[in-house]
Order: sequence, then C-alpha cells, then structure tokens
Amino acid sequence: MTENMVSTEDKFSPDVSLARDDVHHCYELRVGGKIAVQSFFDDRPGHVDFSHTETAEEFKGQGLGKVLAHFALDDVVASGKRIIPHCPFIAGYLRQHEGYEQHIDWPED
Repeated sequence: MTENMVSTEDKFSPDVSLARDDVHHCYELRVGGKIAVQSFFDDRPGHVDFSHTETAEEFKGQGLGKVLAHFALDDVVASGKRIIPHCPFIAGYLRQHEGYEQHIDWPED
C-alpha cells in the first residue's frame, strides 16, 4: 500500500479565483487577490469577440493563461454564444485544444 505524500518542494496556491468581469469586459484569474491574467472581450449579440490577453509579469510562464482560456471559452459555450478569436493567445489555445470547433467563427485575415 502506498501513501500519498506531499513534498515540501511542491507548491500549491489554494487562493486562485476565476471570474467574468462584465464591467471591464474581461475574464480574469486572480492569485492571492492579485490579477494574474486577464482576457479582454467584446460581448456582441450571439458572439464573444476576444481581443487580447494580458499576463502580469510575475505570473508569466506558469500556465495560468491556459487555465483562464479554458474557463472563459467554456463560459462562452455554456452561454450559447459563439467565439471570435481575434486574440492571438485565445486563437492559439483553440488550435491546440479540441472540443470548441463547432463554436468558433474565425476572423477573416
């Protein structure tokens, strides 16, 4: 029988929150109350158009953008709206992750 053990090298932050901020037109991921990642959008009838995503310098390279993208895209799909990925980060996420194909309206180049 094996016991699950937590190494002292493992880092875990239970103070992570995800939310949609309609006032500022963005989805955000906070760590310890600080905004770590924001993905900005324009909410249109039938569509959510993602314009850009920003990650705070101290949180770059931790994969938090992917967590926020998954949350935001699932929220759009659940709302019954379609995704317009003008944001390069969101577009890249969509190209690498299956399951959203039928919900995307790719912008014209």
